[in-house]
Amino acid sequence: MKAVIAIVALAFAAGGTFASEEKKEPTAAQKAQQEKMKACNAQAGEKGLKGDERKQFMSTCLGAKPANATQQDKMKRCNSEAGSKQLKGDERKQFMSECLKADAT
Repeated sequence: MKAVIAIVALAFAAGGTFASEEKKEPTAAQKAQQEKMKACNAQAGEKGLKGDERKQFMSTCLGAKPANATQQDKMKRCNSEAGSKQLKGDERKQFMSECLKADAT
């Protein structure tokens, strides 16, 4: 019980309640992802998919790359992957080169 009271006290000391935090507008990438989710969900509904079939479809649909991805989109994706793999220096350069070439084909 003391731990709960301490946590609540810390929350108030940190600037108020969690409910009073300002809501931020979604970024362009988040909006695009939301639209993709809506489209994939609608397609799954039209096909009448349920359970594991629906999960598989949604995974494939959401993972699909747009056919007309720009060079900037390719750079963002490859850069993100290199960052998540914590690549540095020559390893990063090599990875970026291979990633961008793979997208070009």
